[in-house]
Amino acid sequence: NSFVTRTNTCGELRAAHVGQKVTLYGWVQYQRQGLFLVLRDFQGLTQVIIPQDEAHSHVKELLSNAPLESVVRVTGTVSPRPQGQENPKMPTGDIEVKAETAEILNSCKKLPFEIKDFTKKSEALRMQYRYLDLRSSRLQSALRLRSRVVMRMREYLCNLHGFVDVETPTLFKRTPGGAKEFLVPSREAGKFYSLPQSPQQFKQLLMVGGLDRYFQVARCYRDEGSRPDRQPEFTQIDIEMSFVDQAGIQRLIEGLLQHSWPEERGSIMTPFPSMTYEEALAEYGTDKPDTRFGMKIVDISEVLRGSNIHFVQNALSYPHGSIRAICIPQGVRYLTNKDLGSLKESAKSQFNQEIMEIFCRPDGSLKSLLTKFLGEKEQSELIQALNMQEGDVVLLAAGEHKQVCSALGALRLLSANLLEAAGLALRDPTAFHFLWVVDFPLFLPKAENPTELESAHHPFTAPHPSDVSLLYSDPTKVRSQHYDLVLNGNEVGGGSIRIHSAQQQRFVLEKVLKEDSEVLSHLIEALEFGAPPHGGIALGLDRLISLIVDAPSIRDVIAFPKSFRGRDLMGNAPDYVTPEELEPYHIQVSWPLEEKEAKKN
Repeated sequence: NSFVTRTNTCGELRAAHVGQKVTLYGWVQYQRQGLFLVLRDFQGLTQVIIPQDEAHSHVKELLSNAPLESVVRVTGTVSPRPQGQENPKMPTGDIEVKAETAEILNSCKKLPFEIKDFTKKSEALRMQYRYLDLRSSRLQSALRLRSRVVMRMREYLCNLHGFVDVETPTLFKRTPGGAKEFLVPSREAGKFYSLPQSPQQFKQLLMVGGLDRYFQVARCYRDEGSRPDRQPEFTQIDIEMSFVDQAGIQRLIEGLLQHSWPEERGSIMTPFPSMTYEEALAEYGTDKPDTRFGMKIVDISEVLRGSNIHFVQNALSYPHGSIRAICIPQGVRYLTNKDLGSLKESAKSQFNQEIMEIFCRPDGSLKSLLTKFLGEKEQSELIQALNMQEGDVVLLAAGEHKQVCSALGALRLLSANLLEAAGLALRDPTAFHFLWVVDFPLFLPKAENPTELESAHHPFTAPHPSDVSLLYSDPTKVRSQHYDLVLNGNEVGGGSIRIHSAQQQRFVLEKVLKEDSEVLSHLIEALEFGAPPHGGIALGLDRLISLIVDAPSIRDVIAFPKSFRGRDLMGNAPDYVTPEELEPYHIQVSWPLEEKEAKKN
């Protein structure tokens, strides 16, 4: 209550305050028949008794007629609630304030929706009136927790480990590779700034500059269009260090998260487990595995190799052919035929992958189109390999290794959702399973042209020390010093040890990625002036906080987020500007025909 004219907040009064005269400020959350109202502020709720005597008739009239969500000041005396009327669900439930004077500081007009967490309202309406949505305890709690976590991170990095908080430029130039960047026109004809998708180059240059340890709560920008649960502007905890290896960065981040982790979410154990990219793909079908539950992908190629099933033999005849399966516990009980049909359709539409199902009957025998081709020994080996129990359902896929694993990985997650929707507790919502994924490939084939390569992480990532020679002979086989931090199946951080040799950086850009290195000449030249070995990481703050508070979307932990389509529905941005405003930037807008007609009308 420092610096303000209230004596207390609406959430702090207790029985110990009985008899004290207090002044409260807040919003009218609820009012009942002119007898009492509930006053709310950022910290909680207090019940205020409206006086009924003639001497305070003006106070009664004022408070009885105050519209909900009006801002009021109330002065009165703290009293114990009458016996039997205490509310154990409210921290202030043992007391009430008997109003003596009151003032309406600002009346509220008719609301577009009720300010209650359980009120169903469309997200578009919530975002249009975001300043009202922010009054909900759910959003208030999320933003305050976010603030506490960031402050603890600052404390850990700057006060305990000597990091320097540096603000890097927002206006820069285009970076090759990676996500699309927003362009900002300049007054020089034909020249544009770019909003950086991360401070990547600047933090490396800070290491060249000898700063040793850099940190920033960085605003980043990506023009990715309509992608679910992504934001065009987002925040990351950006970190870079000199003279560090992968293990050093991992230890730092584990300590950082342990130090800043909210007490009310329990404790997290370190060190975090680690698995390679290849292991993650083979066992979970993704590079961001949710390790809170089993249902791992199992290789059953050897079990079925001796069978005379045509599609099995066909798959195994290819160099990277594989037969794999997942076992869905109690799938017979919890999954309907419609569910199984949707799973198979999903694999077909997303991955062009056929799926075969196998059911384990109550007597332990198998039911499937495959069983007539399998002898007792093979069936027994299959049950053992998949650890099948009665009532389980197995989904089997055959084909190219990566495609099979990716399809089964997606079905694993879809099956988990279906099982939980049907009532089977599979993933503990209060559990936090961190995981490091390491040894990613340095390069991947481009989706649009598989004969060309692109960086799996970004072009500044260093090759694995054991694979440096392969960089010049067979870059497709090179592993990188790139590491991702995964939490409950979501990527919450990614980083790498960087290339600090100008010669190697130029080779990667020009010879492997076929990029024009001139765009990065400033960085390559900097590496020639005694650049130290260095590495770093960035944690996605929005995603991390949304997982900590179990928010359905990252938009629920950002004060003023953009919509699914990247629009600010409250301020109606982006918006049109006049030709006169565009003139200094040498830009003219070429309108689509239908928009020309709409503007005329």
